[in-house]
Amino acid sequence: MLDDTDLRRPENFINRELSTLNFQRRVLAQARDHRVPLLERVRFLCISCTNLDEFFEVRVAGLRQMYEAGSVQTGPDNLTPGELLTRISEQAHAIVADQYRVFNDELTPELDAKGIRFVRRTDWTAPQRAWLENYAMEEVFPVLSPLALDPAHPFPRIINKSLNFIVELKGKDAFGRHCKHAVVQAPRALPRLIRLPQNECESGPNDFVFLSSVMHEFMDALFPGMKVMGSHQFRATRNSNLYVDEEEVDDLLRALEGELAARRYGDAVRLEVTAECPDELATYLLNEFGLGEEDLYRVDGPVNINRVQAVFDLVEAYDLKYPPFVPGVPANLVTSVSKFSAIKHRDLLLNHPFESFVPVVEFLREAANDPEVVAIKQTLYRTGSGSVVVDALVEAARAGKEVTAVIELRARFDEADNIELANRLTEAGAHLVYGVVGFKTHTKMCLVLRREGGKLKPYCHLGTGNYHASTAKIYTDYSLFTADPEIGEDVNRLFLQLTGLGKFKGMHRLLQSPFMLHDAIIEKIEREISNAEAGRKARIVAKMNALIEAQVIEALYRASRAGVKVDLIVRGVCALRPGIPGLSENISVRSIVGRFLEHSRVYYFENAGEYELYCSSADWMDRNFFGRVEACFPVSRKKLRERIRETLELYLADNQQAWLLQPSGDYVRVTEDEPAKRCSAQDTLLARYATVM
Repeated sequence: MLDDTDLRRPENFINRELSTLNFQRRVLAQARDHRVPLLERVRFLCISCTNLDEFFEVRVAGLRQMYEAGSVQTGPDNLTPGELLTRISEQAHAIVADQYRVFNDELTPELDAKGIRFVRRTDWTAPQRAWLENYAMEEVFPVLSPLALDPAHPFPRIINKSLNFIVELKGKDAFGRHCKHAVVQAPRALPRLIRLPQNECESGPNDFVFLSSVMHEFMDALFPGMKVMGSHQFRATRNSNLYVDEEEVDDLLRALEGELAARRYGDAVRLEVTAECPDELATYLLNEFGLGEEDLYRVDGPVNINRVQAVFDLVEAYDLKYPPFVPGVPANLVTSVSKFSAIKHRDLLLNHPFESFVPVVEFLREAANDPEVVAIKQTLYRTGSGSVVVDALVEAARAGKEVTAVIELRARFDEADNIELANRLTEAGAHLVYGVVGFKTHTKMCLVLRREGGKLKPYCHLGTGNYHASTAKIYTDYSLFTADPEIGEDVNRLFLQLTGLGKFKGMHRLLQSPFMLHDAIIEKIEREISNAEAGRKARIVAKMNALIEAQVIEALYRASRAGVKVDLIVRGVCALRPGIPGLSENISVRSIVGRFLEHSRVYYFENAGEYELYCSSADWMDRNFFGRVEACFPVSRKKLRERIRETLELYLADNQQAWLLQPSGDYVRVTEDEPAKRCSAQDTLLARYATVM
């Protein structure tokens, strides 16, 4: 048995970045799974590619900065930035090679068998080539600007993740100069996948050609009088972190607007080139981007493979996609004259995407038009452009309601959309707050104050996901509607804290970050430990996206030693090692990767048979506990708690889309082939709540 003093041994923790790469492997495995419809497999391949892009743009970029600054700072696993970058390079190279093997050897032949073809240049027919040449001359080349590389034309600035070519040339240009190389950048306005017209070039209905193939084939037209000896695709991934010193700027919105343009030209962190690119050209490019050999990724195909996702929308082959469904709506929300009358009598719960997000939007629209509604307060983290939620808030502000929106401008990769939405709300007369300096506002909550019987009555919506109508169709999340006065007072206090920055002594029901949540979770784990030691019922079930906070992991290790059964459902990053004798043999960790992105956070504590159940916007990460404003809310109504508890058990029984984390840090897929014993949590919930078409 280990002493508690040994809980923080580095070998007890899995590195965050390496765990993230393991998640990308699980996503990529969906592209290989023949139980998944073919075009959905293409989508999963592309998701794994875009996820890896973001991993380099954010996580690897941050590590490189630490390494270049000479930092030897380590996390609980004791890996330095230099050691970690070496391991990431090894594993990321293997993942990229697997991505292209899946595309070339598995998906492309299967798509071809279904009449969906990516036609290679060597296979173009004469009519196809003629049509593509005309397309190149009329649609592509007029917008290209080839850039010669010579003393008067230095290497150009390359936009983050853009498609580019380095061209080898022979001969003299129009001014009689010898030019050996040029760079051609493909504008982002051009589609990366071109559908060949059936009638004009005798093609199949779903024949496609990559833009890169067209540019390769007709590149010589850009350099008349010279000979193109070769052209090679390349793509640079850049640091996409935004750097704004919030303590020093007067206007966060304007500061972020200025930084967004700079993001496209951050320091390079990865270079992709095609497999046939000559070594000397690859080395030249590495030098231009300030990268080393370990940052070079040679790929067997188009460098922008994630653009293949366009085929999903371009091909109307419904048998190759997941069947569509109509999300359900609770009967009392359908039959009630008003959302307020339905919520007034009992708390209501929605399980997205199996149940519709529409009632959330209707709740806001009704509030906007109800003459008895005095004020609406809402947090906005990610809503998407053209948000119907923001439309409702604009409508409410224009109707004379007091509308207060707390918009998190620093929601990574959604900054531009959030700035636009902030401007819309400001123009409509809403009160805008951009969160708290030093803390991201990540909590998802809405408060509507309605005058009833001469008093203001609070109606709240609290969620685990964003107010985003599109992602609500593909992310699993919970929405709770409540008129509980104590929760209403807590939510209002939290809004006052965000807007006025005043201090409040505590909360009635909510657990809040950065002031309460971490201590509360530790205390509840310790309570389970005490119950187990006293022979009372003790169990913890927690579902989240990520688990990396060291003190919580140590508490879970103590719980395991005390005999508490701990079941963790962690979609992505997990730093805890389960199943180690004397440390974590009572802990299991599983990841569910399926049709929908698992996004809900749920915490269950047995509490000696009087179980407590909370939902939250917070993962168990340092940033959520200490660097963000989060809300964790109890689910009190027995029927709703039972629904969520049963759903947790369903995920723990899943043997179709589940992966079990091993003590080594690897994941093993759970498989059950016997039809009578198969269990897919997502499929079961679809059948239970939605209408599958």
